[in-house]
Amino acid sequence: MTASAPGAPPGSGTRRPDPERWPDVAEVPRCGRARAALAQSFVRRAVARLPLCVTLPDGRTWGRGGPRLELRDPVAFHRRIAVDGLIGFGESYQAGEWEAPDLVAVLTVLAAEVRTLVPQPLQRLRGMYVRRRPAAQRNTTRGARDNIHRHYDLSNDLFASFLDPGMSYSAAVFRTLPANPSHLWAAQQRKVDRLLDLAGVGPGSRLLEIGTGWGELALRAAERGAEVVTITLSEEQRRYAQRRVAEADPPGRVDVLLRDYREVTGHYDAIVSVEMIEAVGAEFWPEFLRVLDRRLAPDGRVALQAITMPHDRMLATRDTYTWIQKYVFPGGMLPSEEAVARISAERTSLRLTRSDGFGPHYAETLRLWRERFTARTRHVRRLGFDETFQRMWTFYLGYSEAGFRSGYLDVRQLLLEKPPLQEGGESST
Repeated sequence: MTASAPGAPPGSGTRRPDPERWPDVAEVPRCGRARAALAQSFVRRAVARLPLCVTLPDGRTWGRGGPRLELRDPVAFHRRIAVDGLIGFGESYQAGEWEAPDLVAVLTVLAAEVRTLVPQPLQRLRGMYVRRRPAAQRNTTRGARDNIHRHYDLSNDLFASFLDPGMSYSAAVFRTLPANPSHLWAAQQRKVDRLLDLAGVGPGSRLLEIGTGWGELALRAAERGAEVVTITLSEEQRRYAQRRVAEADPPGRVDVLLRDYREVTGHYDAIVSVEMIEAVGAEFWPEFLRVLDRRLAPDGRVALQAITMPHDRMLATRDTYTWIQKYVFPGGMLPSEEAVARISAERTSLRLTRSDGFGPHYAETLRLWRERFTARTRHVRRLGFDETFQRMWTFYLGYSEAGFRSGYLDVRQLLLEKPPLQEGGESST
């Protein structure tokens, strides 16, 4: 994925994003004056209630004070907000039309107030003005492969530029906060070990991992003597994980398969999946959980690590097309803990028996990733990722970090179990 330099204020001499590669970022959408003026009024009213300071090119300021958002091209910014709401807000950052000395601080304020940014009367009309998710992003068997390919097959070298040596792309568990960068790999291994312990994985365990990543969890399970089947839809990740397994030669066995979760066969003592349910899509959560139910042996355990959001916000936004879905995780949707528990109880024999949250640890994980990514700008550029992509990725990491710092998002390790069988082989439920 390559393009030209990011957008900048008129007259800056910096080229705007390449319209062939970044069409919706390169071109400011057309918008009537009345609509743009309405968007500007909406922004000013929202900022007046928030602990933010918005500065304009002529030196004027809006807001009550706080983290600073610098509007470099107010006309383009308000047009994008008027046409595409929060998608336009993110695209405006990609285009360089606004900047922030402390991006995460600005985004944390917005995340903390997300329920009140849009006035209540307008929230009731949400279905009339928000964009709907494209049908092409549905996580059918074919669609899921395309969605995973768009994110995870970008480049192993890109992910290696900011992840730990074990290439874990999920929340770490640190001993203390704030986190020390040198402790990231150990914290990622601690996360993996906690999940394996939760699932009861040991010598001889038959383990199914849904979502291989780059192989760290499968390897650590095999080091315990487990027999592991791990599945992925990413060809790049599969090759990388297979190479790691061959080089490590652990005492357990690891089979890395290019396979959809709906295509898995066999029965397993334990099933583990790390931040995979978010990629399934709300439409397919029942099928995903039914697959876990069918593939889990009696007395087995399912350990999921999942990014979660409040149930009311999940219901309000489940059909909305977001900036993250457009540019980073096509087809993705964060569940609520309540949704997982309810669907499991209604559609499967699984029951949620334990839930441990550690959202502040994800905020620190994302901070470390963002700082490392930012520090390796030249390296990332040499890999073929232009400045527009780098602004997009910086915004994505900062946007995600802000979600956890504000408490709007959480990450949880969930244990799902089947009720014990009664005499005669029937479940107690």
